[in-house]
Amino acid sequence: MALVESRAPADPLVLFRRWFRDALRKGALQPDAMALATADKHGTPSVRMVLFKGLEGERFLFYSNYESRKGRDLLANNRAAAVFFWAVVRHQVRVSGRVSRVSRAASAAYFHSRPRGAQLSALASRQSRIVPSRAVLEKAVVDLDRRYPDVVPLPPDWGGYALRPDWIEFWENRADRLHDRLRYVRRREGGWRLERLAP
Repeated sequence: MALVESRAPADPLVLFRRWFRDALRKGALQPDAMALATADKHGTPSVRMVLFKGLEGERFLFYSNYESRKGRDLLANNRAAAVFFWAVVRHQVRVSGRVSRVSRAASAAYFHSRPRGAQLSALASRQSRIVPSRAVLEKAVVDLDRRYPDVVPLPPDWGGYALRPDWIEFWENRADRLHDRLRYVRRREGGWRLERLAP
């Protein structure tokens, strides 16, 4: 179906949810994977894949170690951008805005919903730091598993982030590279302005 203004919802998150469901239904590989771009205080960019963990209101959620490269970047510069690409449905969504941390309670709730192995790995790993070997990490996980036989504590340097978009762009593949691009830009007074971009 063509991406046209007359059929575009007023709220971009309605369209995002529709496209995300379509990607799931069509069997997209890792549909919750998003490329997250950050920059440090000097403007040096960095991009990596993270897992999208849902929407909270208008905010895109993901979780990470606060001392990782992305965490340090976001502490210095809270602007970030993300991209979803679902080849199976020929759709791309770009999001750009400001990032804030979610509450400690929300981080704990999500952390304890994860498989035990993922909890232990998060506690054992000082993400993005140099380690002598994989064996060091594996030993740390074994030691923590023994130390916390029941409940794995939420690491003090781990938690959730929420990206609140200033704009969201929807791209749909079309013949002859005459693709469709619609961008929703947040209005200061509330709501969204819809724009068509040249492909």
